[in-house]
This record gives sequence, C-alpha cells and structure tokens, in this order.
Amino acid sequence: MNLSLVFGAAVLGLLAGGVYGVMASGLALTFGVMRIINVGHAALVVTGAFLSYELFAHLHVDPFLGLLIVMPAMFVIGVVLEVIFIRPVKTDREELSLLVTWGLALALEGVLGYFFGTDLVQTSVSYANSTFTVGGVHVAYVYVYGFLAAIAAMVAIAAILYRTTTGAAIRATMLNREAAQLIGIDVERVSALTFGIGAALAGLGGTVFGIINTFNPASHYDLIGHLLVIVVLGGLGSMRGAFLAALLIIMLQDVTSVVISPDWADLSYFVILVVMLVLRPQGLFGVRVREAT
Repeated sequence: MNLSLVFGAAVLGLLAGGVYGVMASGLALTFGVMRIINVGHAALVVTGAFLSYELFAHLHVDPFLGLLIVMPAMFVIGVVLEVIFIRPVKTDREELSLLVTWGLALALEGVLGYFFGTDLVQTSVSYANSTFTVGGVHVAYVYVYGFLAAIAAMVAIAAILYRTTTGAAIRATMLNREAAQLIGIDVERVSALTFGIGAALAGLGGTVFGIINTFNPASHYDLIGHLLVIVVLGGLGSMRGAFLAALLIIMLQDVTSVVISPDWADLSYFVILVVMLVLRPQGLFGVRVREAT
C-alpha cells in the first residue's frame, strides 16, 4: 500500500468534504426548522453551479468573487420558492414535502435544461490545476479555496444563529415550532428565511462543485443521494453534524478509491450509514426523540 497516496486521498477528501458539508448543512437547517425533507436541495446546488458558470463564461467574473452575486441571488430564489411551493403545505409536512420538493427538483431541472442545455459543462478557471505540495502531496488551490469559503460560510451562519435576534427566532422554531409561534415568533417568515439561507449555502457549494466537476441539469440525481446520507449520518437537523459527517464520508470515499477500488467508493459511505443507523439511529449529533408538529 502506498501511504503517500492514502494520505493524499485523505487530504483531498477532507477539503472536498468541506464543500459537501456546506451543501448538506443547508439541507439540515431546512429540516431542523421547517420539518421538511427537501429532496430538491441538490437541484438548487446545480442551479448555483450554473449561475456561477454563466457569470464566469460571459462576464468573466471569478467564481469565488461571484459568490457575492450567486449567494444573494440563490437566497432570493429560495425565499420565492418557499413562499410559492412550500408554504401552502399545511398538513403532513414531512410526507408531502417529499412530493413537493421532488416536483420542484424536476421543475428546476427542466428550466435549467431549457436555458442552458443538457450538455456537460465545467467552470474552467485558470487556477483549476494549480497545486502546491504538502508532505509530498499535491493539493489543488481550488480545493483549499472551496474549503475556506465553506468554513467562512459556516462561521457566518453560526454568528447569525447565535448573535442575532433572527437567529434566536430560527433556533426557537427549530426546537419547537408551535411553542415559537405561541410566543409571537412569525414562523412563516422564519421558514422563508431558513429556506433562503439553505439555498444560499447550496449556491456556495454549487459554485465550487462546478469548478471541480462537470455538471448538467440532471446532476442533482446523484448528488441528492450523497447529501441525504450525510444529513442522516450527522443527525437530522444538525448543521454541525452534517458538516462533520461530510468531512468523514468524503474523506473515506476518497481513501477507499485508493486503497480498494473506485468502484467501492460510493458503497463505502452507505455501509457507514447502515452501521450508524444500527448503533446510533439519531446520527452523530441528532436527538433520539423530536418534537411533533
């Protein structure tokens, strides 16, 4: 076994895991506050990837600088989608949300296909292949930039959640939606803001995803499976759990590709999920019993 290859795979997996972590954190936040399973979240990631790609291809805006445009735009898109499609669902939210958000994913795929086509594209920045060496391992700068952007986003979200009145309202709604409403919190407004934040995080993840991967409007099919596994492993509703689970899973996936075979990479984290569900069904940072709504 070549230990340098294993170490390199672990490093790259850790850095890529940060990007997946920020995507999954938005999904976890949405579930925690709104009690909906947003299977359309990956389609929002792909939407963010296309927005970043178009800004770069036609206006020559660097993708990381373009986050100043992509993330606010995705926030607005998320709020609009919540108001139009999610808010009308008043009963059986967790069950019906699967159907509504799946329909939303298909609709976004159709819209993206209509405007941007179905060919695979990639945001080919000039520094995509630029690397530096750490311990004999060549690390691409773009992975580091993506990881740092993910960390910055998580710190910003934590500051919002724990240092602002809006954040307190979000956390109260996450703990108990009905009780939050009884003490005067506008839970509908909180839900819209939460869905918008989740979409903004999806936009960040999609920007980096579009640099390191080829993608098209149908890319959300494979991506949503990864994100759901990460969220369940981390603990439903736990942003911290989702982020840490993503680091673990993506790093394990990359190491498995090197040690065993790339064919076993995707299976590895599903095995971890099964083991986790048997030993700790609530996930890494989840709770065993959640409040009913």
